[in-house]
Amino acid sequence: MESNGDNNKRVNKIQSSSSFRLRSPSLNALRLQRIFDLFDKNGDGFITVDELSQALSRLGLDADLSDLLSTVESYIQPGNAGLEFDDFSSLHKTLDDSFFGGAGDNDDVEDHSSAAAADESDLAEAFKVFDENGDGFISARELQAVLKKLGLPEGGEMERVEKMIVSVDRNKDGRVDFFEFKNKMRAVVIPS
Repeated sequence: MESNGDNNKRVNKIQSSSSFRLRSPSLNALRLQRIFDLFDKNGDGFITVDELSQALSRLGLDADLSDLLSTVESYIQPGNAGLEFDDFSSLHKTLDDSFFGGAGDNDDVEDHSSAAAADESDLAEAFKVFDENGDGFISARELQAVLKKLGLPEGGEMERVEKMIVSVDRNKDGRVDFFEFKNKMRAVVIPS
C-alpha cells in the first residue's frame, strides 16, 4: 500500500504534465473515445482490467493488477465484463477532478487567443510523443515505434508507416515537422 507521500509525488508528477488534461471538451471527448477503442483490444465494447493493464504496460506505465482492479471496479456496471465507454469516461472525469480540480471540464467561455494557445500547447505535447529523439521531426522509424507501443497493426509494416508520413509531408523531405503535424491533427478534429 502506498503512503500519502507516494501519492503526493504521483499527483505532482501528473500535474506537471499538460498532456494528461486537454482544454477543449469536444476534442477531449473525441480523444477519449479513440483511447477507449485502442484499449478495447477485442472490440467487444468493454475494457477489461486485463486490457487496461496491457495498454498501460505498453505505454510504460506498469500497474499492479490488484491495485488497478480496486481502482476501476466501482466503475464497472454489475454484470459487465469491464468498463463501457460511459464508465471509462466517468473514471477519466473522476481522475481529472482528483488531480486537477475538474479544470478539464471548464465550461466558461475562454478568450480566443487563450484557447488557441492551449490548443497549440496540446499539439506540441502530442508532437513530442512521436518525436522521440527531439530533433523537431517525426521520422517513419519514430512513428513506427509509437504505433508498435500502442499495439497498432500499422506499426508492423514499415511500408504503411512510410505512406502515413508521405500523406502528411507537404515539403517532401521524408519526415513530418510540427507545422505539418499540426495541420494534419486539426484536419481530423471533429468541430463541436
